[in-house]
Parts: sequence; structure tokens; C-alpha cells
Amino acid sequence: MYAVIRAGGKQYRVAPGDVIEIEKLSQASGENVQFDDVLAVSATDGEIAKPASAFVTGQVVEQGRGDKVLVFHYKRKKQYKKLHGHRQDYTAVKITGISVDGQALKA
Repeated sequence: MYAVIRAGGKQYRVAPGDVIEIEKLSQASGENVQFDDVLAVSATDGEIAKPASAFVTGQVVEQGRGDKVLVFHYKRKKQYKKLHGHRQDYTAVKITGISVDGQALKA
């Protein structure tokens, strides 16, 4: 069983036990987090449906920063070069369970 959730403007396919890196959250390490914006849930026999009431729970594993991404601007024949780096903050969350209409699936 897996679910598709929306967090930080992006969509993630999650199953119990998965660790995902999402946009930075305000929770500290070890705290629980709940995702209410569930887009789809798959059943055991392969059906995919949008549930009426579902949520995904997780636990914050760590706060961190991603790898550096280099942005290089260049204009030929004009002697213009500009290099800029960026590191995006993230929160690693371990998915502990998926609850659909009162039925819970734990990791």
C-alpha cells in the first residue's frame, strides 16, 4: 500500500518505512508530523482511489542542506561571467503510517 501526498508544493509517493526529503519544516528532530493533503491511495489489489478522509503520519529524522547547485551566467564576446551557488534546506521525514477511513497501516 502506498499513498501520494503533497508537501512543500511537490508530490511524493510514500509507503510506510520510506524516508523522504521535503521542503524545510519547522518541527525539530524526533517530532511527529502529519500530512493531510493526500491525493491518492493504492489498495492491496492495485486499485488507486482518492480517499474521503486519509492522512499520512511521519517522524522528522533530520534537518539538513542539499548539495550545492552551481548557476553560471555567461555572455559570449562581452567578457561577462557570473557564478552563483545555492544549497536548498530540507527535512528528512520517515513515514510511519498511512490511515484511510479509520484503517491504519503501520511501518
